[in-house]
Amino acid sequence: MFWVYAAIVVSIASFVLAGYLYSWVKKQPGGNKEAEEIASLIRRGASAFLRREYKILAVFASVVAVLILLFLPHPIWKSNFWTNFRMAITFLFGASLSATAGKIGMDIATIANLKSAVASKKGIAPAFGVAFKGGAVMGMAVVGCSLFGASILYLLTNDPNTVLSFSFGASTLALFAKAGGGIYTKTADVSADLVGKVELGIPEDDPRNPAVIADNVGDNVGDVAGMGADLFDSNIASIAAAMVIGLSLGQQHLVFCYATLGLFASILGVLFIGMGKHKDPGRALNTGTYITTVLYAVLTLVVSLAFNYDLRIWGATMVGLVVAVIIGITSDYFTGDGKKPVEKVAKASSIGPAFTILSGFSYGLLSCFPALLGIGFSALVAYKLCEPMGASYAMFGISMAAIGMLSIVGMIISNDAFGPIVDNARGLVEMAKMGDEALVVSDELDAAGNTAKAITKGFAIGAAGLTVIALLGAYRETVMNVTGSDISFNIMNPLVFFGIMVGLAVPAVFSAMLMLGVDRNAERMVAEIHRQFETIPGLKEGREGVRPEYEKCIDIATIGAIKELIPAGLMAIVVTLIVGFIGGIHAIGGFLTGNIVSGLFLALLMANSGGLWDNSKKYIETGVYGGKGSDAHKAAVIGDTVGDPFKDTAGPSLNTQVTVVSLISSLAATLFIAFSLF
Repeated sequence: MFWVYAAIVVSIASFVLAGYLYSWVKKQPGGNKEAEEIASLIRRGASAFLRREYKILAVFASVVAVLILLFLPHPIWKSNFWTNFRMAITFLFGASLSATAGKIGMDIATIANLKSAVASKKGIAPAFGVAFKGGAVMGMAVVGCSLFGASILYLLTNDPNTVLSFSFGASTLALFAKAGGGIYTKTADVSADLVGKVELGIPEDDPRNPAVIADNVGDNVGDVAGMGADLFDSNIASIAAAMVIGLSLGQQHLVFCYATLGLFASILGVLFIGMGKHKDPGRALNTGTYITTVLYAVLTLVVSLAFNYDLRIWGATMVGLVVAVIIGITSDYFTGDGKKPVEKVAKASSIGPAFTILSGFSYGLLSCFPALLGIGFSALVAYKLCEPMGASYAMFGISMAAIGMLSIVGMIISNDAFGPIVDNARGLVEMAKMGDEALVVSDELDAAGNTAKAITKGFAIGAAGLTVIALLGAYRETVMNVTGSDISFNIMNPLVFFGIMVGLAVPAVFSAMLMLGVDRNAERMVAEIHRQFETIPGLKEGREGVRPEYEKCIDIATIGAIKELIPAGLMAIVVTLIVGFIGGIHAIGGFLTGNIVSGLFLALLMANSGGLWDNSKKYIETGVYGGKGSDAHKAAVIGDTVGDPFKDTAGPSLNTQVTVVSLISSLAATLFIAFSLF
């Protein structure tokens, strides 16, 4: 149990660091009256949305907990009451911690945005320091919560299935939080861009635009609260899958060992990151990631040698870690500022919006190949490395590769949260008229933040890929434990093939439902923006003292997102149960296979295409191909508008959807065995 206690100690250390950074950011100088007022609007809007969203999700989670109490892992009338009760309580515990992780991240982001905007008047290094430390609060809190929760549960119950239920709670909350936040943020972003930039030709964060505050609120509820819950769930799911497989091998201590060292390496990485002499924010973020990666590799090797752990398992873990970095580099190439794909899509925009869409979508398709190849290769190498130790060890190797890929997630989340913080800071600089020098600094930080977000999305999807392969192994392990016999999923079995076809279709339907939600909500907001520009005298001209009705746009985004967030996630869960009760465990094996392949492909395509369109627009705004207001710029804005729900609503929600259906399949396996039609 040494590593379980070590995990608790290191988790507490991450909480202490998060508390210190939170306090430091809060003490930084505030802005003028106008900046404080705008920041307050953003903070209140984000808090109001999260409060309403969590009320709905609390009811939903309570209903699911009752169903778990009645039916999982066995119907309560055939089971030990306390086993079912424990599963229900741990589900609620996971959902609560996931919600807490999102709330902590959003709270600090809505403070750090103003502090970073004010610091940008002093230069890029101070502004970067405030924004990164704000993001690191979330990074430390999210990973600390997930490792602490898993450790405490295992210490109390010594049961990996309890950790699976905990993970299911975290994943379910994350699925709806990511979907709701994504719908909110893209409703506002799409509406603000279409009316502001395309129709009226006004700047991105012009205070005349009624949707501009809702847009800034959206950055926090989608990219901070939603992504925090998402990566919390990916981290805990990888731990749960590895524990289920590792228990039968007596290797669960390795899971806590490697996860603990990952958080420790991230703590050290956060402490040492800085701008350096180059004054390049993108380089500073990447350097922090590379330092953390090397620290983790060295720490795990030293510990493995000291404790005489099998180096094949260390090798499998390192494969996941290396592939995570490669996926990040790939995402950077296809979406990064100054890279060829971005420049080529910008050039295509000078011909017209159709060419913007065609080129961006094509590069998005191309970007899927190296990432999917990396996920497949890492699973293959990890499997083959550990196969000589036995078939179960081979699957354990894949689960440890997933642990390796998520080992530095504390640093990755810190980088990710940096993006929306500097995006908001840039908006505050423009709206509060803090000066051209501050705007140049905040623009540079915003560009680095966009690239960091694109890399993080690729990383999150890649990590989910290995995690769900490990969860597929955990599902197989659960079924074998219940039936007492080996099981395989032969594609020639019609039940398996039926499951594959349904699994392939679910991510497409799920994505369509989310993006149609954005479409419906954005139509309502565009109509409201038009109404305000037409009926509020002097608003369009920017007359002094005339202020738009920001709250009405915030309300439209909030009500629409709350209305749309449940159906898509519920569809994925219900279809999984229907497939299980029709085709049984073999159909579910095929369903998970199809869902994993389709979900990962669509997630990568959407995340990278969206990031590419966004940075192509920003590249044109630097002055190339006519700059702001040109035909090329208008075409690029249309591409960015199409890409917004791709990269910030459907894409990042898909990896959570894949995780949720994988977890529910393992938890409900005994029901599928007992009650399936075929």
